[in-house]
Amino acid sequence: MKINQLKAGAIISYLSMGIGYIVSIIYTPIMLRLLGQSEYGLYNLVGSVVSYLGLLSFGFGSAYMRFYSRYKVINDQDNIAKLNGMFFIIFSVISFISTIAGAALVFNIDYLLGENLTSNEISTAKVLVSIMVFNIVISFLTSIFNSYITANESYVFQKSIQMVKVLVSPFIMLPILLMGYRSIGLVVVTTILSIIVEIFNGIYCFKKLNIKFSFHKFDFSLMKEMTVFSSFIAMNMIIDQINWNVDKFILGRIKGTVAVAVYGIAAQLNTYYLSLSTSISNVFIPRVNRMIATDPNDNKELTTLFIKVGRVQFMVLSLIVSGLIFFGQPFINMWAGKEYSDAYYIVLLLIVPVTIPLIQNLGIEIQRAKNMHKFRSWVYLFIAILNVILSIPLSKLYGGIGSALGTAVSLIIGNGLIMNWYYHYRVGLNMKSFWHQIVRLAISLIPPLISGLIIFLFIDLYNISLFLLYGSVYVIIFIASVWFLGMNKYEKNLITYPVMKILKKMRLVRE
Repeated sequence: MKINQLKAGAIISYLSMGIGYIVSIIYTPIMLRLLGQSEYGLYNLVGSVVSYLGLLSFGFGSAYMRFYSRYKVINDQDNIAKLNGMFFIIFSVISFISTIAGAALVFNIDYLLGENLTSNEISTAKVLVSIMVFNIVISFLTSIFNSYITANESYVFQKSIQMVKVLVSPFIMLPILLMGYRSIGLVVVTTILSIIVEIFNGIYCFKKLNIKFSFHKFDFSLMKEMTVFSSFIAMNMIIDQINWNVDKFILGRIKGTVAVAVYGIAAQLNTYYLSLSTSISNVFIPRVNRMIATDPNDNKELTTLFIKVGRVQFMVLSLIVSGLIFFGQPFINMWAGKEYSDAYYIVLLLIVPVTIPLIQNLGIEIQRAKNMHKFRSWVYLFIAILNVILSIPLSKLYGGIGSALGTAVSLIIGNGLIMNWYYHYRVGLNMKSFWHQIVRLAISLIPPLISGLIIFLFIDLYNISLFLLYGSVYVIIFIASVWFLGMNKYEKNLITYPVMKILKKMRLVRE
């Protein structure tokens, strides 16, 4: 059943993302034109500032997975209940702190966002911050339910409810925008939908997973151990916030909301790119923790899983990044508008350097499960500091492109040899074998890359009919090349087995 949950969870994740991308392609251009470039930039700028309150979680969510797996292996239900109770108390306190911090943010938002905003934009920003802070407070209070569902590998429910949210959102938001409520209407709808999802998560935990809480004898020794473990995860969260959100903040203060809007389009595409990778690796988090809790020295089995997941991620991400290189500029111009043209260069500067760590992101969970994530935290702290140092002067010179360039340089330095050396010589993963497998797979990309270059040079992709035609041709060439030249038997079975199973059931129904 767990294996089915893993496969079904991954399939539903990709189905949900596929639907989300289709919805986004249709919905985003309408939203951009209804909001206007300036207000869309304000919406992104405020979101980037408020997102820093998420750091108050201090990484306890990841700590929950580790300690839950420890007790689950020995079926210690009493300690699981105590862990649930402790987790709920911790996040109740965090919710209270975030409320106070959010109030301080509202009263000082004009100082934080700088002098480039108008008085009307400042007034709107205060309302947006208030609603977004409320959303974060609720998410903290209910975070135990989502963590418990993940720990129990109930991916079908978890991913299905997210897919429904993706489908429902635009059908509610578009009428709100047409009624003139603009960015405030967007955040209100987002908050209401998030609360509804959290309610369903809570009901599922109590009715189906039989979640238990124990608030008897708060375990301070466990709390200390969790805090030490979480501290370096918290450092990673701070670093991620800096790497992916500080650019918007810097641009907002230096260039204003229009520059943030252009960067925001690139950041949205980058977020989709990141989610493609994590949707696969996330479903393996409980398995990794369980494997290491059972036998922490079985690095051979971990390497095998690491390579399997990495190869699948590489196939998916290489299609996206190569397609974006060849088709990205006309796509952004037709989709968002010519005024967002620079987003093409920004998004390439964001996604190309991050591709290597994305195909290795299961290694992050392996580090955490082994309690060896401290080194990565220090490396990424260096990346974040370098990012800020480079992005400020580059933003002044080149706007959003300069800001993204600062992020790209820092990511390339930190995610290259250093982390791969650490995975190989300290964590115990066989990185030579990993890269051998990736290179063998990369050879299959030569035919589609050649065809993509020819299309890029000789076809007018700003013609929407030709764009759709040759985009489809490129995808077909890519899939065929990877299938015949790159994929192994295991990877082909991931596709053929469920397809054959569905066809078999269809024949049985007909008979």
